[in-house]
Amino acid sequence: MTTTMASQRGLRPLIFEVFSENIACLSIYPLFNWFRAEGYLRLSPMYSSLGVKSDLIAVEHLGLVEYQSAWNHQREIQSGVIEGRIPNTIILLEHPSVYTAGRRTEIQDRPSDGTPVVDVDRGGKITWHGEGQLVGYPIIKLRNRNDVVGFVREVENALIAACSEIGITTERYCERSGVWLRDSKGDRKIAAIGIRVAKGVTMHGFALNVNPDMKAFDLISPCGFTDTGVTSLAKELNREITVSEIMPIVERHMLIALDRITE
Repeated sequence: MTTTMASQRGLRPLIFEVFSENIACLSIYPLFNWFRAEGYLRLSPMYSSLGVKSDLIAVEHLGLVEYQSAWNHQREIQSGVIEGRIPNTIILLEHPSVYTAGRRTEIQDRPSDGTPVVDVDRGGKITWHGEGQLVGYPIIKLRNRNDVVGFVREVENALIAACSEIGITTERYCERSGVWLRDSKGDRKIAAIGIRVAKGVTMHGFALNVNPDMKAFDLISPCGFTDTGVTSLAKELNREITVSEIMPIVERHMLIALDRITE
């Protein structure tokens, strides 16, 4: 959307927040009479603390959700965004422990003990999701339908900025997606990115290691890399940090970044 509902109707930018397990429909504007009962929903137009205005984007905080259910939910939202029934949406959640394999996953990348893997329709190779990891699924209509690389770069920008805000210096790694630490301790990945785009609308997204059980990565070659490691915010900060602590920081930077490329 190129203009916000607030600007169209002469209203001030607002943030409307609600949490409900039972409400089936919430009317914010006559054009948008919908609400998902899965959990927390925040509708904006909003001005971030950095003074950047975001177009209308729904943000769902769903808590701990089984992977297959979240995948089905993504598909429903993507279809709605493609058809114009649903606004661009970011889902933020955690998953119970699960391995997921993108289209480029090879046999040797899979768990060494035969642990089941969910094969998915995103790019990339295998990764692990679990509690203590913030997972985000931006489902947005790209302003430039073909600029998939630009979308990935903006997601990386948001995660790099969020890490910087809490004192961790991260960067991109040439020819390797995601967010990395590269220093005398070696190369280690702190956030993975894997996406799918259909008719100019994205799905799947990113996973930021906050304070998960890192032993889960020992059974696989994360993202297919055997010459690098993985890390977490808690490990790099050498202190406890929770998903709820980092979530609003990531959300804010993600909205700012996505506004630059969202239709």
